[in-house]
Amino acid sequence: MDHVFIEGLEIEAVIGIYDWEREIRQPLVFDLEMAFDNAVPAASDAIEHTLDYAAVCARITAFVAESRFGLVETLAERVAAIVIEEFGVRRVALKLTKPGAIRNARGVGVRIVREAAARP
Repeated sequence: MDHVFIEGLEIEAVIGIYDWEREIRQPLVFDLEMAFDNAVPAASDAIEHTLDYAAVCARITAFVAESRFGLVETLAERVAAIVIEEFGVRRVALKLTKPGAIRNARGVGVRIVREAAARP
Protein backbone atom coordinates (compact mmCIF):
# COMPACT_ATOMS: atom_id res chain seq x y z
CA MET A 1 0.00 0.00 0.00
CA ASP A 2 1.17 3.50 -0.80
CA HIS A 3 1.33 6.27 1.75
CA VAL A 4 0.68 9.99 1.63
CA PHE A 5 2.19 11.94 4.51
CA ILE A 6 1.86 15.29 6.19
CA GLU A 7 4.62 16.30 8.58
CA GLY A 8 4.74 19.12 11.07
CA LEU A 9 1.22 20.50 10.66
CA GLU A 10 1.11 23.16 13.39
CA ILE A 11 -2.24 24.24 14.80
CA GLU A 12 -3.06 26.24 17.91
CA ALA A 13 -5.89 24.97 20.09
CA VAL A 14 -7.36 24.99 23.56
CA ILE A 15 -6.13 21.69 24.99
CA GLY A 16 -5.41 20.48 28.50
CA ILE A 17 -6.89 19.55 31.83
CA TYR A 18 -5.66 22.41 33.99
CA ASP A 19 -7.69 25.58 34.48
CA TRP A 20 -4.93 27.79 33.04
CA GLU A 21 -4.82 25.60 29.91
CA ARG A 22 -8.52 26.18 29.32
CA GLU A 23 -7.84 29.91 28.97
CA ILE A 24 -5.05 29.90 26.38
CA ARG A 25 -4.30 28.48 22.96
CA GLN A 26 -1.34 26.11 22.75
CA PRO A 27 0.56 24.88 19.71
CA LEU A 28 0.07 21.30 18.60
CA VAL A 29 2.03 19.48 15.91
CA PHE A 30 0.50 16.73 13.76
CA ASP A 31 2.35 14.14 11.67
CA LEU A 32 0.16 11.85 9.57
CA GLU A 33 0.85 8.90 7.31
CA MET A 34 -2.20 7.80 5.32
CA ALA A 35 -2.57 4.57 3.36
CA PHE A 36 -3.89 5.43 -0.09
CA ASP A 37 -3.63 3.70 -3.47
CA ASN A 38 -1.64 6.12 -5.62
CA ALA A 39 -1.77 3.95 -8.76
CA VAL A 40 -4.87 5.64 -10.19
CA PRO A 41 -3.67 9.24 -9.74
CA ALA A 42 -0.22 8.28 -10.99
CA ALA A 43 -1.74 6.78 -14.15
CA SER A 44 -4.15 9.66 -14.81
CA ASP A 45 -1.96 12.52 -13.55
CA ALA A 46 -5.24 14.12 -12.43
CA ILE A 47 -5.60 15.93 -9.12
CA GLU A 48 -9.18 14.73 -8.64
CA HIS A 49 -7.90 11.14 -8.28
CA THR A 50 -5.45 11.95 -5.49
CA LEU A 51 -5.72 12.18 -1.74
CA ASP A 52 -5.89 15.96 -1.55
CA TYR A 53 -3.48 16.67 1.29
CA ALA A 54 -4.29 20.39 1.15
CA ALA A 55 -7.93 19.53 1.85
CA VAL A 56 -6.89 17.14 4.63
CA CYS A 57 -4.79 19.90 6.23
CA ALA A 58 -7.59 22.45 5.92
CA ARG A 59 -10.16 20.10 7.48
CA ILE A 60 -7.90 19.11 10.37
CA THR A 61 -6.91 22.73 10.98
CA ALA A 62 -10.53 23.89 11.11
CA PHE A 63 -11.54 21.06 13.45
CA VAL A 64 -8.59 21.40 15.82
CA ALA A 65 -8.76 25.20 15.98
CA GLU A 66 -12.38 24.99 17.15
CA SER A 67 -11.89 22.04 19.52
CA ARG A 68 -11.63 22.24 23.30
CA PHE A 69 -10.57 18.77 24.42
CA GLY A 70 -8.90 18.00 27.71
CA LEU A 71 -6.76 15.13 26.45
CA VAL A 72 -4.50 14.83 23.41
CA GLU A 73 -5.66 11.19 23.26
CA THR A 74 -9.23 12.29 22.56
CA LEU A 75 -8.19 14.83 19.95
CA ALA A 76 -5.97 12.29 18.17
CA GLU A 77 -8.86 9.80 17.96
CA ARG A 78 -11.23 12.40 16.52
CA VAL A 79 -8.72 13.58 13.91
CA ALA A 80 -7.95 10.01 12.84
CA ALA A 81 -11.69 9.33 12.44
CA ILE A 82 -12.14 12.44 10.28
CA VAL A 83 -9.30 11.42 7.98
CA ILE A 84 -10.65 7.89 7.55
CA GLU A 85 -14.33 8.77 7.24
CA GLU A 86 -14.13 11.92 5.13
CA PHE A 87 -11.16 11.21 2.87
CA GLY A 88 -11.48 7.49 2.17
CA VAL A 89 -8.16 6.63 3.77
CA ARG A 90 -7.78 2.95 4.62
CA ARG A 91 -5.32 3.44 7.48
CA VAL A 92 -3.85 6.43 9.27
CA ALA A 93 -0.84 6.65 11.56
CA LEU A 94 -1.04 9.87 13.52
CA LYS A 95 1.45 11.46 15.87
CA LEU A 96 0.19 14.39 17.94
CA THR A 97 2.80 16.38 19.84
CA LYS A 98 2.16 19.03 22.48
CA PRO A 99 5.44 20.99 22.51
CA GLY A 100 6.67 22.41 25.79
CA ALA A 101 4.05 20.66 27.91
CA ILE A 102 6.71 19.22 30.20
CA ARG A 103 9.74 21.18 31.33
CA ASN A 104 12.95 19.86 29.80
CA ALA A 105 11.07 17.89 27.13
CA ARG A 106 10.73 19.12 23.56
CA GLY A 107 7.23 17.70 23.47
CA VAL A 108 4.86 15.01 24.68
CA GLY A 109 1.91 13.38 23.02
CA VAL A 110 0.52 10.24 21.45
CA ARG A 111 1.05 8.11 18.40
CA ILE A 112 -1.93 6.06 17.17
CA VAL A 113 -2.75 3.86 14.18
CA ARG A 114 -6.36 3.41 13.07
CA GLU A 115 -7.92 1.51 10.15
CA ALA A 116 -11.19 1.85 8.30
CA ALA A 117 -13.81 -0.71 9.16
CA ALA A 118 -13.97 -3.59 6.71
CA ARG A 119 -16.61 -3.06 4.05
CA PRO A 120 -18.96 -5.96 3.23
